[in-house]
Amino acid sequence: MVVTWLGDGGFRIGELCGLHLIDLHLREGSACGECRTAHVHLCHRELNPNRARAKVKHPWTIEHGVLHGGLVRRVSPAMIHTYFEYMTTEYPRDAEHGMLLVQMHGPRRGQPWATAAARGMLRRAGIRLDLGRIHPHQWRHGFATSVLDASGGNTVMARDAGGWASATTVDVIYGHVDVHDPAFVAALNTVWGEQA
Repeated sequence: MVVTWLGDGGFRIGELCGLHLIDLHLREGSACGECRTAHVHLCHRELNPNRARAKVKHPWTIEHGVLHGGLVRRVSPAMIHTYFEYMTTEYPRDAEHGMLLVQMHGPRRGQPWATAAARGMLRRAGIRLDLGRIHPHQWRHGFATSVLDASGGNTVMARDAGGWASATTVDVIYGHVDVHDPAFVAALNTVWGEQA
């Protein structure tokens, strides 16, 4: 579930580990009325027991048991599938903290999963699979690149999909040109005075 949510959602690890079950609106037409499709609300919470928190500090409230506000981000069908699989096969029934990700083994079993635990799990998986050191932020970079590629380089679309503060940030950090793109090659050939 963690890999799918990092890859398809472009979450920062603090955002993912800081999610509460009430933040998840994983069906169409949820009661919050803020997004018609499945989505999550990223809410900055200083007092999470695992100290994980969303970077963004959009205001949010809970009214009649429904969360409103925060930063709304869409979720993929694969994210929904892995959530339901996780909740029905792994999530401890006696967890009382209301957070999404929980420690599955060891002395802290059932407690909210800290960002260090998530990073450690990914690091160990990378070593076992001979992938080298894996950092959770790699998925955020990949997500940004994929959205930019799919949208024709639309930085505003990528900003909204990944929750960046500005389109300029997306352009500066993630903007790139495919050096094999025919338009790029044609532009260079024009500058160099070569015929295509």
